[in-house]
Amino acid sequence: MTSAASPRKTAFRLIRWLIVAVVALILLPYLIAPLYRVVDPVSTLMLGRWIFGKRVERTVVPLGQVAPVLPRTVIASEDARFCTHRGVDFIELRAALDDAEDITDARGGSTISQQLAKNLFLWPGRSIVRKGLEFPLALWIDLVIPKRRIMEIYLNIAEWGPNGEFGVEAGARKAFNKPAKELTAAEAGLLAAVLPNPRRRSAMQPRPGVRRIAGIVQGRAARARSIDACLKG
Repeated sequence: MTSAASPRKTAFRLIRWLIVAVVALILLPYLIAPLYRVVDPVSTLMLGRWIFGKRVERTVVPLGQVAPVLPRTVIASEDARFCTHRGVDFIELRAALDDAEDITDARGGSTISQQLAKNLFLWPGRSIVRKGLEFPLALWIDLVIPKRRIMEIYLNIAEWGPNGEFGVEAGARKAFNKPAKELTAAEAGLLAAVLPNPRRRSAMQPRPGVRRIAGIVQGRAARARSIDACLKG
């Protein structure tokens, strides 16, 4: 009786600890996120490259040392309602889902806060599990971190080049050999245009398609100067 019960107790104990570990992993980002109000984080992609000995180039710069046209252009390109939604843009998400078979096929509708949640705590790729974790994290990030700081973190961890260039400073120097604070509107448009896929798109040698997208987002940014108000310190 005792010998039969012992393996069963051991199994229950292992299951219990496994459940505790999973819950702890899920809750950990919610405990860490408020610290990023003052701590400069790294992305999971950067950590992965470090682990495998790959190159990572990044110089953290405060938003005040970035040309104002760049965050405005990135918002106009990536998340037009960034200043008004609370982490998830349900209007854009609904429109994206209407054009998709299911949530994993939805194109667009991913806010900067959602992208930040993915870059800081989750993994790339498309899956219902990741989206299910991403939504509440994005809402939490938007609740505990001011909009200006969200944008500052995002610009400093986004992948902006094919060879381990992370953050706008590394991206600007790679593409234009100048610091982020000296970017022009045209250069900001090119950086915003390559942001969705910096490994296949180049701001330094932009193809016609990239130039076309850059022109579109540059025009949007020029008409959306009200964005600057939510990024004031």
